Amino acid sequence: MNIMECQIRLSCAVSETHVSAPEDTHYHRIAASLREMVRAYESDGSVFYNSGDPVNALASYSYGFGWLHFGVSSGLLAITRPCACPFTGIHEMLQPPFRAKLEEKASRYERLLDRARTSVICAPDPGTTSHDFAQRVLCIAGLYARFGVYRKNAGKLEDALAHFSYGHGWLDAGVTAGFFRIMTERDLFCV
Repeated sequence: MNIMECQIRLSCAVSETHVSAPEDTHYHRIAASLREMVRAYESDGSVFYNSGDPVNALASYSYGFGWLHFGVSSGLLAITRPCACPFTGIHEMLQPPFRAKLEEKASRYERLLDRARTSVICAPDPGTTSHDFAQRVLCIAGLYARFGVYRKNAGKLEDALAHFSYGHGWLDAGVTAGFFRIMTERDLFCV
Protein backbone atom coordinates (compact mmCIF):
# COMPACT_ATOMS: atom_id res chain seq x y z
CA MET A 1 0.00 0.00 0.00
CA ASN A 2 1.30 3.47 -0.72
CA ILE A 3 1.27 6.32 1.76
CA MET A 4 -1.55 8.14 -0.02
CA GLU A 5 -3.69 5.02 0.41
CA CYS A 6 -2.96 5.16 4.15
CA GLN A 7 -4.28 8.71 4.19
CA ILE A 8 -7.38 7.73 2.24
CA ARG A 9 -8.07 4.78 4.54
CA LEU A 10 -7.59 6.87 7.69
CA SER A 11 -9.76 9.66 6.29
CA CYS A 12 -12.46 7.13 5.41
CA ALA A 13 -12.27 5.58 8.86
CA VAL A 14 -12.48 8.95 10.64
CA SER A 15 -15.50 9.98 8.59
CA GLU A 16 -17.23 6.70 9.53
CA THR A 17 -16.38 6.99 13.24
CA HIS A 18 -18.63 8.37 15.94
CA VAL A 19 -18.53 8.65 19.72
CA SER A 20 -20.53 5.78 21.19
CA ALA A 21 -20.83 7.05 24.77
CA PRO A 22 -23.83 9.20 25.75
CA GLU A 23 -23.32 12.95 25.66
CA ASP A 24 -22.62 14.77 28.93
CA THR A 25 -20.70 11.78 30.28
CA HIS A 26 -17.07 11.42 31.18
CA TYR A 27 -16.71 8.65 28.57
CA HIS A 28 -18.11 10.89 25.85
CA ARG A 29 -15.44 13.48 26.59
CA ILE A 30 -12.69 10.83 26.50
CA ALA A 31 -14.03 9.40 23.23
CA ALA A 32 -14.32 12.84 21.66
CA SER A 33 -10.69 13.59 22.57
CA LEU A 34 -9.59 10.26 21.04
CA ARG A 35 -11.43 11.07 17.83
CA GLU A 36 -9.89 14.55 17.71
CA MET A 37 -6.42 13.07 18.10
CA VAL A 38 -7.09 10.73 15.17
CA ARG A 39 -8.17 13.73 13.10
CA ALA A 40 -5.07 15.65 14.19
CA TYR A 41 -2.74 12.83 13.11
CA GLU A 42 -4.57 12.53 9.80
CA SER A 43 -4.20 16.28 9.28
CA ASP A 44 -0.52 16.27 10.32
CA GLY A 45 0.14 13.38 7.95
CA SER A 46 -1.45 15.28 5.08
CA VAL A 47 0.64 18.37 5.84
CA PHE A 48 3.80 16.24 5.88
CA TYR A 49 2.82 14.40 2.70
CA ASN A 50 1.93 17.58 0.79
CA SER A 51 5.20 19.23 1.86
CA GLY A 52 7.24 16.32 0.47
CA ASP A 53 7.90 14.44 3.72
CA PRO A 54 6.51 10.91 3.21
CA VAL A 55 8.44 9.51 6.19
CA ASN A 56 6.65 11.68 8.75
CA ALA A 57 3.39 11.27 6.83
CA LEU A 58 3.61 7.49 7.18
CA ALA A 59 4.40 7.79 10.90
CA SER A 60 1.46 10.18 11.46
CA TYR A 61 -1.10 8.06 9.60
CA SER A 62 0.03 4.89 11.39
CA TYR A 63 -0.06 6.65 14.77
CA GLY A 64 -3.57 7.89 13.98
CA PHE A 65 -4.69 4.36 13.16
CA GLY A 66 -3.35 3.21 16.53
CA TRP A 67 -5.44 5.83 18.30
CA LEU A 68 -8.50 4.95 16.21
CA HIS A 69 -8.25 1.21 16.75
CA PHE A 70 -7.74 1.71 20.47
CA GLY A 71 -10.91 3.84 20.58
CA VAL A 72 -12.95 1.25 18.68
CA SER A 73 -11.55 -1.70 20.63
CA SER A 74 -12.31 0.04 23.95
CA GLY A 75 -15.90 0.70 22.86
CA LEU A 76 -15.48 4.46 23.21
CA LEU A 77 -15.66 4.91 19.43
CA ALA A 78 -17.69 3.05 16.83
CA ILE A 79 -17.21 2.77 13.09
CA THR A 80 -20.39 2.80 11.00
CA ARG A 81 -18.79 1.12 8.00
CA PRO A 82 -15.39 -0.55 8.45
CA CYS A 83 -12.61 0.75 6.22
CA ALA A 84 -9.58 -1.20 5.04
CA CYS A 85 -6.78 -2.00 7.46
CA PRO A 86 -3.53 0.01 7.13
CA PHE A 87 -1.46 -3.19 7.23
CA THR A 88 -2.95 -4.76 4.12
CA GLY A 89 0.03 -5.60 1.94
CA ILE A 90 3.49 -4.11 2.13
CA HIS A 91 4.11 -0.37 2.27
CA GLU A 92 5.63 1.29 -0.74
CA MET A 93 9.40 1.59 -0.84
CA LEU A 94 10.39 5.21 -0.45
CA GLN A 95 12.87 6.71 -2.87
CA PRO A 96 16.62 6.77 -2.01
CA PRO A 97 16.63 10.42 -0.86
CA PHE A 98 14.35 9.39 2.03
CA ARG A 99 16.23 6.25 3.09
CA ALA A 100 18.52 7.87 5.68
CA LYS A 101 15.61 9.69 7.33
CA LEU A 102 13.53 6.51 7.26
CA GLU A 103 16.33 4.49 8.88
CA GLU A 104 16.83 7.08 11.60
CA LYS A 105 13.11 7.47 12.31
CA ALA A 106 12.38 3.73 12.38
CA SER A 107 15.26 3.17 14.83
CA ARG A 108 14.22 6.14 16.97
CA TYR A 109 10.55 5.07 17.04
CA GLU A 110 11.59 1.55 18.02
CA ARG A 111 13.45 2.99 21.03
CA LEU A 112 10.57 5.37 21.87
CA LEU A 113 8.01 2.56 21.86
CA ASP A 114 10.23 0.38 24.04
CA ARG A 115 10.71 3.23 26.51
CA ALA A 116 7.00 4.09 26.49
CA ARG A 117 6.05 0.48 27.24
CA THR A 118 8.29 0.45 30.31
CA SER A 119 7.17 3.92 31.43
CA VAL A 120 3.59 2.99 32.30
CA ILE A 121 1.71 0.69 34.64
CA CYS A 122 -1.92 -0.36 34.48
CA ALA A 123 -4.06 2.12 36.39
CA PRO A 124 -7.11 -0.06 37.10
CA ASP A 125 -6.99 -2.60 39.90
CA PRO A 126 -6.11 -6.19 38.99
CA GLY A 127 -9.13 -8.39 38.55
CA THR A 128 -11.23 -5.67 36.92
CA THR A 129 -12.26 -5.67 33.29
CA SER A 130 -10.51 -2.32 32.88
CA HIS A 131 -7.26 -3.88 34.09
CA ASP A 132 -7.73 -6.75 31.64
CA PHE A 133 -8.20 -4.25 28.81
CA ALA A 134 -5.10 -2.28 29.88
CA GLN A 135 -3.13 -5.55 29.82
CA ARG A 136 -4.46 -6.17 26.32
CA VAL A 137 -3.28 -2.73 25.19
CA LEU A 138 0.20 -3.45 26.59
CA CYS A 139 0.16 -6.76 24.74
CA ILE A 140 -0.81 -5.05 21.46
CA ALA A 141 1.91 -2.42 21.88
CA GLY A 142 4.43 -5.21 22.53
CA LEU A 143 3.21 -7.23 19.58
CA TYR A 144 3.59 -4.29 17.19
CA ALA A 145 7.01 -3.55 18.65
CA ARG A 146 8.05 -7.13 17.79
CA PHE A 147 6.45 -6.91 14.33
CA GLY A 148 8.39 -3.70 13.77
CA VAL A 149 11.70 -5.25 14.80
CA TYR A 150 11.05 -8.21 12.51
CA ARG A 151 10.28 -5.89 9.56
CA LYS A 152 13.27 -3.67 10.35
CA ASN A 153 15.62 -6.67 10.46
CA ALA A 154 14.20 -7.78 7.10
CA GLY A 155 15.03 -4.36 5.61
CA LYS A 156 11.37 -3.31 5.34
CA LEU A 157 11.82 0.02 7.08
CA GLU A 158 8.51 1.50 5.91
CA ASP A 159 6.64 -1.40 7.51
CA ALA A 160 8.80 -1.18 10.63
CA LEU A 161 8.07 2.52 11.10
CA ALA A 162 4.35 1.93 10.56
CA HIS A 163 4.29 -0.85 13.17
CA PHE A 164 6.25 1.12 15.78
CA SER A 165 4.01 4.18 15.25
CA TYR A 166 0.82 2.13 15.39
CA GLY A 167 1.82 0.38 18.61
CA HIS A 168 2.78 3.67 20.25
CA GLY A 169 -0.57 5.13 19.15
CA TRP A 170 -2.40 2.38 21.04
CA LEU A 171 -0.37 3.01 24.16
CA ASP A 172 -0.66 6.80 23.97
CA ALA A 173 -4.44 6.57 23.54
CA GLY A 174 -4.59 4.21 26.52
CA VAL A 175 -2.78 6.75 28.67
CA THR A 176 -5.13 9.52 27.53
CA ALA A 177 -8.17 7.34 28.31
CA GLY A 178 -6.91 6.67 31.83
CA PHE A 179 -5.94 3.01 31.53
CA PHE A 180 -2.32 3.68 32.49
CA ARG A 181 -0.32 5.72 34.98
CA ILE A 182 2.88 7.24 33.66
CA MET A 183 5.70 6.36 36.02
CA THR A 184 8.62 7.83 34.04
CA GLU A 185 9.24 9.75 30.81
CA ARG A 186 5.98 11.67 30.65
CA ASP A 187 7.26 13.42 27.51
CA LEU A 188 6.63 10.22 25.50
CA PHE A 189 2.87 10.75 25.73
CA CYS A 190 0.35 13.35 24.60
CA VAL A 191 -1.04 14.10 28.07
